[in-house]
Amino acid sequence: MNIEQLSSVEIQPESEHKYSVIWLHGLGADGHDFESVVPELHLTTQAHIHFIFPNAPIQAVTINGGVSMRSWYDILERSLDRKVDIDGIYQSASLIEPLILQELAKGIPSTHILLAGFSQGGVIALHAGLRCSHQLAGIIALSTYLPTIETLSTECSAVNKTTPIFMAHGILDPVVDIESGKAAFDTLKSMDYNIKWHDYLMEHSLCIEEIEHISVFINSIFK
Repeated sequence: MNIEQLSSVEIQPESEHKYSVIWLHGLGADGHDFESVVPELHLTTQAHIHFIFPNAPIQAVTINGGVSMRSWYDILERSLDRKVDIDGIYQSASLIEPLILQELAKGIPSTHILLAGFSQGGVIALHAGLRCSHQLAGIIALSTYLPTIETLSTECSAVNKTTPIFMAHGILDPVVDIESGKAAFDTLKSMDYNIKWHDYLMEHSLCIEEIEHISVFINSIFK
């Protein structure tokens, strides 16, 4: 895999480009999945934000009978806390760094670049963001967990120890159970990360209240 293979859906800034958001979709979706959320966020600096929604590589997914689809890593078992495609997580995380470097090359400070992700995309956002050598503006991790958390103590980047993290989950989530997400939050909190937890009466999705809270979070960072 390389950066040429990681195509993206993009929303260009209407005014001077000052901020960037890289938002990663979930299993089987694509870069268009969260495109429609942008107007609902009502961001005060929206005209200055470059939104990048990368398309995950197409690969076979074991739990779906080996059918190929867009996936950041293989899902080997329905029980998320058992066998995990750790190599796939590291490989996809390495594809995000060039997107960050691409924005830096445009003159956007790393502290004006925010990583967001849903489900599988949230895993990659957390994994890549907490290991990124550039200080990021923030990380948004939705309906997700962090199977690589055990290696974080030796691989984490000190510059992102104070980066604000928004973590949210549906109480009724049948895909990524809330306990998995809360366990990741609790561990990150115990490691003194600047992280806040939100949960909502929903399944594996987004809700209006969550979108409002995401809006407040981004507006508090991009001013």
